[in-house]
Amino acid sequence: MRIMGLDYGSRTVGVAMCDPLGITAQEWETITRPAENKLRRTLARIEELAAAYGVEKFVLGLPRNMDDSIGERAEATLQFCDMLKRRTGLPVILWDERLTTVAADEILSQSGVLRQDRKKVIDQVAAAIILQEYLDQTAGERRSDDDGTGREDHPDRG
Repeated sequence: MRIMGLDYGSRTVGVAMCDPLGITAQEWETITRPAENKLRRTLARIEELAAAYGVEKFVLGLPRNMDDSIGERAEATLQFCDMLKRRTGLPVILWDERLTTVAADEILSQSGVLRQDRKKVIDQVAAAIILQEYLDQTAGERRSDDDGTGREDHPDRG
């Protein structure tokens, strides 16, 4: 099952994708747009990637405030979530993304990526962190739903 992770920002969307087994998340790309409300091409690119790689659901980072409240960025993300659901017809899981950009910046810094080069990839690294957290937390649930046959129906179960 392919799952796409998304880090929605005011001018960019970081994209990550899991491997076909749903174990690891990899940075994929950063989709940029000229203005925050210019989402048609962004949604089209996400839809194109989802179709090309057989994505079955999205994990979208929800930027809650540190006190767990929903602020302006989170409201914009919720609106984007609704548009993404309508456009693709696929489920969207909202995932708490607090401090993922800070973690992404730290990873890039420790990897020796120069500060001026980090901006190009920081959103896709943040998307990979969001997706990997989701994969790690739900790994047991997803394994118990799979009997190893690759089929959804389980004729040997009562």
